[in-house]
Amino acid sequence: MSNLKEYLVQKRKALLQKREEAKTNDIGPNTLRASARAEGRSGIRRIRIRDFQVLSDSPPSFVGYDIGPSSPELALGALGSCVTHSFLIQAAVHELPLNNLEVEVTGRIDARAGIAGHEDIPVYPHDIAYTVRIVSPASDDEVATVREAVERSCPILNLLRHPQTLAGRLEHSRLSSKHRIPKRSSHSSVNGGASQGDRP
Repeated sequence: MSNLKEYLVQKRKALLQKREEAKTNDIGPNTLRASARAEGRSGIRRIRIRDFQVLSDSPPSFVGYDIGPSSPELALGALGSCVTHSFLIQAAVHELPLNNLEVEVTGRIDARAGIAGHEDIPVYPHDIAYTVRIVSPASDDEVATVREAVERSCPILNLLRHPQTLAGRLEHSRLSSKHRIPKRSSHSSVNGGASQGDRP
């Protein structure tokens, strides 16, 4: 049965080399970029990150085709991926043998958020929790040491746990009147704005 032991040996070597290069070359912060565009007629969100593309969609109950995960689901997936990678890094650093590693992330989102009478319900995913399942011959103390290191070092885990500065900007290009979408009655608007776009 294949396991992660050989990978962790390679990971440790690469990690030590990367840390040495960071010390000697005084490497600064790296700017991360992602863009998303809504497809015409379908509303599918096409996310571009470097040379990669990810599709995000809504379920049919919210005028979607369900051909990709929703934005809140992608956020939980990013957390799961980051915790998994952080475990791999710290297992390599501490030379913790791993046969198997799996991380499950759960969270809740409520379609009632933003509706009158439900102001106490968050519009964002909440009650987020993760479970790490590993198979390893290591002792409980060795595993606990690695977990503590993961809790300190995982970027997305710490992003969610600590308040961040987030700036937003809107760039508006005005169409001529003949290209405008007809206005609908105010009764058809949805409370809560764009944050409701990915709720089931």
